[in-house]
Amino acid sequence: MSNGQHDISRWTHAHRFAAGNAAAERGTRLVMWITIATMLLEIVAGWWFNSMAVLADGWHMSSHALAIGLSAFAYGAARKYASDPSFAFGTWKIEILAGYTSAIFLLGVAGMMVFGSLERLWSPQTIHYPEAMAVATLGLAVNLICALILGQAHDHHHHDHAPGHDHHHHDDLNLKSAYIHVITDALTSVLAIAALAGGWFYGWDWLDPATGLVGAVLVGLWAKNLILQTGRVLLDREMDHPVVEEIREVIAQLPAAGQTQLTDLHVWRVGTGAYACALSVLTHDAELSPPDIRQALAIHEEIVHVTVEIVRCDECP
Repeated sequence: MSNGQHDISRWTHAHRFAAGNAAAERGTRLVMWITIATMLLEIVAGWWFNSMAVLADGWHMSSHALAIGLSAFAYGAARKYASDPSFAFGTWKIEILAGYTSAIFLLGVAGMMVFGSLERLWSPQTIHYPEAMAVATLGLAVNLICALILGQAHDHHHHDHAPGHDHHHHDDLNLKSAYIHVITDALTSVLAIAALAGGWFYGWDWLDPATGLVGAVLVGLWAKNLILQTGRVLLDREMDHPVVEEIREVIAQLPAAGQTQLTDLHVWRVGTGAYACALSVLTHDAELSPPDIRQALAIHEEIVHVTVEIVRCDECP
């Protein structure tokens, strides 16, 4: 029996994945400050002009500011503790945990949208259309700018982190959670503008809460998808990923075919597009060694850490 140790150069590669991307962190922090500034402006303006529409939108934006701030904090924490040996496989999952928590915030936003919309349907209130339209337009402009910033960060991040031979698509789920919060707010603004226009020009007061319900459903679906994606990573549910089948194919194609059998395999993600695996083989090949298996797996650059156990069959001819 032989146990393999990790290759230092490949482990450094894994830490690069775990530490997060500088462009993504800068973009998220910038969006956080823009969101906070807009939130404070709306809250102050709502209080000064006695407009509940402006005030409510400001407090609504505070939930997005908190979630985006959480994403920015996760990048900083992952970078700060990237070299801490107590994190066995790096700090990348700090970012995933932040994305998961942010998705829960999104569910809360959807719930508040449903509650507010139903309340308006049951008890219609006078809508101050000029102020409300101005707030919705401001919110849309701010969120389009923020979406552009995060979109550029995503493109830079994907370019920097895509291994040469890794043909699988991988998302930065922490960046994606911040982006979804921005897009959610932009969608809310678009729906609000459409509803306010219908109410202002045609007297369709019911359109505002109705579009709120539609927006809540869409936000809820996005939140559910993000929770499933981040939860999958946090629970190490990766054994149906294509890289698993690729590892099986590599073992099956080892020299002296038919003499080596894969008996145990565990694969989990340790970074954006980076995987670790622990495997056990039963072999009749007396010369097979862990370095041989690592060298065979090296064609897949997304596999950054390999632990090998070899069990030899003493009854082999």
